[in-house]
Amino acid sequence: MTRIDAKFADLRARGQKAFVSYVMAGDPDYQASLELVKGLPGAGVDIIELGLPFTDPMADGPTIQLAGQRALAAGMTLDRTLELATAFRETDDTTPIVLMGYYNPIYNQGVDNFLTKAKAAGIDGLIIVDLPPEEDSELCIPAQAAGLNFIWLATPTTDDKRLPKVLQNTSGFVYYVSITGITGSAEADAVDVAPEVARIKAGTDLPVIVGFGINTPDKSRAIASIADGAVVGSAIVARIGAGEPVNDVLDFVRNLADGAHTT
Repeated sequence: MTRIDAKFADLRARGQKAFVSYVMAGDPDYQASLELVKGLPGAGVDIIELGLPFTDPMADGPTIQLAGQRALAAGMTLDRTLELATAFRETDDTTPIVLMGYYNPIYNQGVDNFLTKAKAAGIDGLIIVDLPPEEDSELCIPAQAAGLNFIWLATPTTDDKRLPKVLQNTSGFVYYVSITGITGSAEADAVDVAPEVARIKAGTDLPVIVGFGINTPDKSRAIASIADGAVVGSAIVARIGAGEPVNDVLDFVRNLADGAHTT
């Protein structure tokens, strides 16, 4: 059982939904990022999505693109991202970390080498948005053999013919992208999302977590009420980009988490 599996088992036992937060590793710099990440569990975050800075983030809107640029300018790399996870694990051995990003940095490092280092750093799962299920043998299957969950994305355009392929090798949870488009570009609507979550659940026993377009405690509550949890990224990253102190960002995260947890 991975940390992700254990977290969802614990949430189910308590009758609670998950709150997942996304932050970009190294934004605005390594030390501030580490302080923020270390504070997320205390702010109610159940699973941390740790963004891997990349020069060409095709699925991300301006907010997360700028976060990646700030992190890269501050010297953040794949290895430094894994160092940050290692530092987090010195004081927290239970909160799952999902590394979210693009395949190029992993490919450049070599899959086997990367997986060895990611496992040692305490990474629990991967979301690699530019690898299709047809390429499962490239990273998905090796990652699972190494003990990491590989989480696939389903979207509003994933039809009934495509969905089984998406679900075939996913593990940990399924990430449903609530909107068509890039991160931070629109707001999620629970009425529209609910039947899609039900459709995915008909094809898998895994938890279904919904992300993109969630930016307030009310939205977090509404989405969590029809899924197994909610993900917030751009709304948090925007506050980091605006220069808010870490404690203020964590207060905002706490309100979002309270929304998801009070369904």
